[in-house]
Amino acid sequence: MASREYNMQYRRADAAGKKGDTCWHPIEVMPLDEVRKLQERKLVEQMAYLKERSPFYQKKFADAGVSFDDIRSIEDMQRLPFTYKTEIRESLSAQRPFGLHLAADAKDIVQMQASSGTTGSPSYVALTENDAEMWHEMNARCFFACGIRPGDMSLHAFAMAKGFVGGLPIAQSMQYMGVVDIPIGADGGADRLLRAAADLRPRVLAGAPNFTMYLAEKAPETVGVDASTLGVEVVLVGGEPGGGIPAIRQKIEKLWGAKCYEMLGGTDIAVAYWGECQEQSGMHMVGMDYIITELLDPATEKVIPFTDGAEGELVYTAIGREANPLVRFRSGDHVEVRGTSCACGRTGPKVRCIGRTDDMLIIRGANVFPSAIQSVITDLVPETNGVMRVLADFEGHTSQGALKVLVERGRGRSPDQDAALKQSIETHLRNSLAFKADVRIVDSDTFEKPGAVKVALTLREYPDLP
Repeated sequence: MASREYNMQYRRADAAGKKGDTCWHPIEVMPLDEVRKLQERKLVEQMAYLKERSPFYQKKFADAGVSFDDIRSIEDMQRLPFTYKTEIRESLSAQRPFGLHLAADAKDIVQMQASSGTTGSPSYVALTENDAEMWHEMNARCFFACGIRPGDMSLHAFAMAKGFVGGLPIAQSMQYMGVVDIPIGADGGADRLLRAAADLRPRVLAGAPNFTMYLAEKAPETVGVDASTLGVEVVLVGGEPGGGIPAIRQKIEKLWGAKCYEMLGGTDIAVAYWGECQEQSGMHMVGMDYIITELLDPATEKVIPFTDGAEGELVYTAIGREANPLVRFRSGDHVEVRGTSCACGRTGPKVRCIGRTDDMLIIRGANVFPSAIQSVITDLVPETNGVMRVLADFEGHTSQGALKVLVERGRGRSPDQDAALKQSIETHLRNSLAFKADVRIVDSDTFEKPGAVKVALTLREYPDLP
């Protein structure tokens, strides 16, 4: 594997000097033909590493009739089989703790992290020292693109518990790039987070979008002032849909009096590797020297180019990864390409995440993402308070019936107006998303407030409502 570029430490040695730079690392603005050469060189190295160290991929490639030595270019990768989340779970179950796909010696593992487990059992991911540094480096690039700078102070409002990658790795990466992280976490509760914000006045707030909105709404009763007066200039969000939904983004920005920036990643590959620049027109891939990314048409399972307006599922191949390397990993993230060039100079394509492929519902032939429904409901504030849940009380992801949607009425709105509100929402959903909804209006504050756990927009059973 390639030698390490930096020594592990709390802070990268040259972090402070990067404050005035246009980007964190030159790879972000490198011409794509040069990026391709670098990726293909590292791809060949990764294939050689897997050939020597990975029984998991030795068997997988042999079963597919593919040789490691035949993979020399980006196009050659299309001959390789996909790696699915179910395979990773089976691998973890077959060989504890880090799975059959572990490709590094146990003595070289320095850290482990876990996914949130919202789509099943958590994935436990092992990191060598080189792997951990890759994570810090890619996170730093995302943070920097989103307007965070060395010397800033950041209030940590992602969950810190349960090994979740939004916890310790985010704190480590903030420190790596010279940011002082305030490591309270969503688990510490809204009161403590807001009191820290009032005491320390951090420039950055980092958390899940729904929770950052909830924090802002709690500020007047907790610290006696609006969140917009607490000095936050950058709200960094990720971990769930919302940051890319215009109505939710606008609400966050209004509540905090700050700019909202979005990042995207996934535990199996890293923490974050898509980061939004100051143009706020989509998230750039900033880890092109560590990840080869393909865009897949889910219907045909064919690779399609990153062209403006294209939609598909993101597929990742790690290059340079040691402990738990993955090849052609199906992420489940369904995105729309929002551009292939940018005024910021970054050359990685820009995307918005529409939702997760495994969250998508097919209602009378129409593809519907719960996050898209949330966008429509948020647009109808103050008639609603922006909170909704989809009730998918049918087998699988397909239904010929109307989709049940539970929507909280706006605070202070009379139940007498529920019939008109129901009709209005159903019309908006039909006109915007081309599906038939059966809307039930419920009391404001019916559903549990956002906290350390990601907000699940889809329910499979009817909730016990008052």
